Amino acid sequence: MKKIILFLIIFLNLLYSKQLYVVTTTEDLKSITEFIGKQKVKVESLSYGWQDPHMVEALPSMVVKLAKADMLVKIGLDLDMWVDGLIHASRNKNIVYGAIGYVDTSVGIVRLEVPVGKVDASKGDIHIYGNPHYWLDPENGKIIAKNILEGLCRLSPEDKDYFEKNYEEFIEQLTKKIDYWKQKLKKYEGKNFVSYHKTFSYFAKRFNLNIIATVEPKPGIPPSAAYLKKLVEIINKENVVCILHENFYPLKTSQSIAKQTNKKVIVLPTSVGGVKEVKDYFSLFDYIITKICECNEDKNN
Repeated sequence: MKKIILFLIIFLNLLYSKQLYVVTTTEDLKSITEFIGKQKVKVESLSYGWQDPHMVEALPSMVVKLAKADMLVKIGLDLDMWVDGLIHASRNKNIVYGAIGYVDTSVGIVRLEVPVGKVDASKGDIHIYGNPHYWLDPENGKIIAKNILEGLCRLSPEDKDYFEKNYEEFIEQLTKKIDYWKQKLKKYEGKNFVSYHKTFSYFAKRFNLNIIATVEPKPGIPPSAAYLKKLVEIINKENVVCILHENFYPLKTSQSIAKQTNKKVIVLPTSVGGVKEVKDYFSLFDYIITKICECNEDKNN
């Protein structure tokens, strides 16, 4: 009889311990939310890590997920504005701007490349609030995690201690990893790189790398022949280590530049899930940094 009663207690606890259903706009946010929420959350991302985050197609299935969501977690800084219309369509008042279940993880981020002066189409696909790829600085992962923690605690204050414990564990692990990553990239401090898009600005600043040019002359604008000729000259003159190429952009132009300059193109994911090896926020940086280090080894062999 005691065993039956114990079984019933466990069963009822499981039955009534409701998981929070969290929808994120990216897999990076999903990874961090899952770490802090663990078994008390169910998390789904509306986009995949191999997608261009600027070009996510809004789908009816996303509206269904948002309608059921207890919490929405977004990148902000106009990168995932595609979700705004979906929020409206979902009619879920708990996840609208300012509501209890709305989390913008850009709150508290020191933004880079905030445009000054008049902003128009002549500057390309510019982000009016600054460069939105801030999650690629792992120190900003701590700010992201804090914003997510606060959102979870608002929704489930009775689980505050549980979430805070997981958050502290995340911060501790990330701090140790940042020290390790800095040591791995120490030999590249002050070295020059080129990237396709302005994706790695935060990453480069954190690890003291110099991105001296981009294959795109302006965000979203394809390069002209004259621009590419000038870029080749810059790469040869400035002793560029390699070309960092986001895995969702066409490779042809970067490969052509690499051939003319005898440099290597490193194809890199920019988000969790961008390649099969990158399964969480920590392995994203492990992968990127390993690939950069391999480029140097290939060059020396």
